Amino acid sequence: MLREDGRKFNEERKIKITKDVNIYAEGSVLIEVGNTKVICTASVSEKVPPFLRGTGKGWVTAEYSMLPRATGERNQREASKGKLSGRTVEIQRLIGRALRSAIDLEKLGERLITIDCDVIQADGGTRTSSISGGYVALALAIKKLLKEGILEENPIISNVAAISVGKLNSDLIVDLKYSEDSAAEVDMNVIMNKKGEFIEIQGTGEEATFSRKELNGLLDLAESSINRIIELQDNIINDDELKIFLATGNQHKIDEITKIFSDIKNVKILSTKDGISIPEVEEDRDTFEGNSQKKALEIAKYLNMIAIADDSGLCVDALNGEPGIYSARYSGTGNDLDNNNLLIKNLQGKNDRNAKFVSVISLAKPNGEVYSFRGEIAGKIIDEPKGNTGFGYDPHFFVGEFQKTLAELPELKNKISHRAKALEKLKKELKEIL
Repeated sequence: MLREDGRKFNEERKIKITKDVNIYAEGSVLIEVGNTKVICTASVSEKVPPFLRGTGKGWVTAEYSMLPRATGERNQREASKGKLSGRTVEIQRLIGRALRSAIDLEKLGERLITIDCDVIQADGGTRTSSISGGYVALALAIKKLLKEGILEENPIISNVAAISVGKLNSDLIVDLKYSEDSAAEVDMNVIMNKKGEFIEIQGTGEEATFSRKELNGLLDLAESSINRIIELQDNIINDDELKIFLATGNQHKIDEITKIFSDIKNVKILSTKDGISIPEVEEDRDTFEGNSQKKALEIAKYLNMIAIADDSGLCVDALNGEPGIYSARYSGTGNDLDNNNLLIKNLQGKNDRNAKFVSVISLAKPNGEVYSFRGEIAGKIIDEPKGNTGFGYDPHFFVGEFQKTLAELPELKNKISHRAKALEKLKKELKEIL
């Protein structure tokens, strides 16, 4: 027999944990357990509650909330009521107790870590999901403190994870979704650590009773599931994928640069496509290097993240290097077709059609360090556009070696272009830089 969603009795819902969903928090994850989704963020402050001042010990606490439309019908925000419900208070105390068991508070020192658990969609198991995801956020925050030298010794004692189990229609099941939870004869939340020790068990017979044998069966189900969750937690925490933000709103550049970086392990390129907004940076320098460095530095400091910026353009010999740094806005409209038409018009009557594409890629760290790499590709400008791939001036840029325009070389462009050459130089130096 299978459950209504096709799961076996001992099978938890699909669990997905995405880390670093908040660029400001010391640790953050989105945990998805079936249709239940919770954002967990860990915030570190150099202060403790009054009762711990001067003791040398730190504290871990939690706050829990549910968005008004996390459920089938909109619920009023608790903030508008002026007080927390008893359910919310109970849940955030449970999360706080569970996560404090994961930390040696003396090794943490006099600092406070607050775990915020915000339910954006609820389908049962929000408190257990908050604990399992909250631990990952906590561990990521500790990892950051250790990396920055704020902590000298790791205060983590053990992973903590939680799952619900219950009895439904006389069957023992694990990880109850809402429709199962609301109809269960027995409902239980189990919290354990990596050592196999219980931290807390909350079990209730809902107008029913359960035997000692059934209790043992429920705990066995919970333990097996929690072991799998802990393995997933460790995989997420120990995944040291480096995130680099690509500071451009140009979707063509985002696609091109992301593809070029795709073969580098443990590096993920983020961009505005990932929902991260960045301010406009005025390109007021008079060189490709100056503009790319300015963009990279400002965005790295704004996001507190390593950033890559590109400034590139077409330099035509007969036009004294124009359009150069003004390539994207040569015609004043920012439209590729208008730029190309103006270029061909300005070259009328000129025999010298030699040109080069130039790209300068700059990588900046939030601390102000910046590194720049230059790439070039030589070619000639032709009057009639050829090819239907690429962007910008590609259809008019004829590469003699291949007897085609860049717009006719979709498979080769990411290997021979000016931007590809600059990125290859960066990739060779990336490990040493980082």
